[in-house]
Amino acid sequence: MIVGLAPAAHGANRTGRMFTGDRSGDFLYAALHRAGLANQPTAVHRDDGLVLKNVFIAAALRCAPPDNRPTPKQLDACRPYLSAEIEAIRPRVLLCLGAIAWDAVLRALGRAGSAAPLRPRPKFAHGRSVALDDFHVLGCYHVSQQNTFTGRLTPTMLDDVLAVALALVR
Repeated sequence: MIVGLAPAAHGANRTGRMFTGDRSGDFLYAALHRAGLANQPTAVHRDDGLVLKNVFIAAALRCAPPDNRPTPKQLDACRPYLSAEIEAIRPRVLLCLGAIAWDAVLRALGRAGSAAPLRPRPKFAHGRSVALDDFHVLGCYHVSQQNTFTGRLTPTMLDDVLAVALALVR
């Protein structure tokens, strides 16, 4: 399971599929294709033929927060949805795109019956992996333009994190 921040106002809100129709999605889906987790490297609209292989994409929030800065109240209101998705899918690896997704997943696992350590909560870091019960939580810088255009997250860095995720499920 890949967990992002929220549906983008001009991406998923417009197209109906997470990371579809925006530059963040271009970066993510190309990497998923290189890793063998998607049948094509692009996602432009919901009916474009994209098929993910053993990957589910979720979000910490259900709507795009103003200025991409969610409030604690918004995160709390959306947490039951993320918890329910985790409980229903039971992924072995939760790849968290960014610190907000990382914190949301750890809190959701705590409510979904995992022994997720809420105090002290493991800090987010790119490439950090934490084993919790049947889950591995894996951190990755978010695929936002802010990170990809500045080189904070490169295609190679994302490919490396996806390789770790694949190794954890094998």
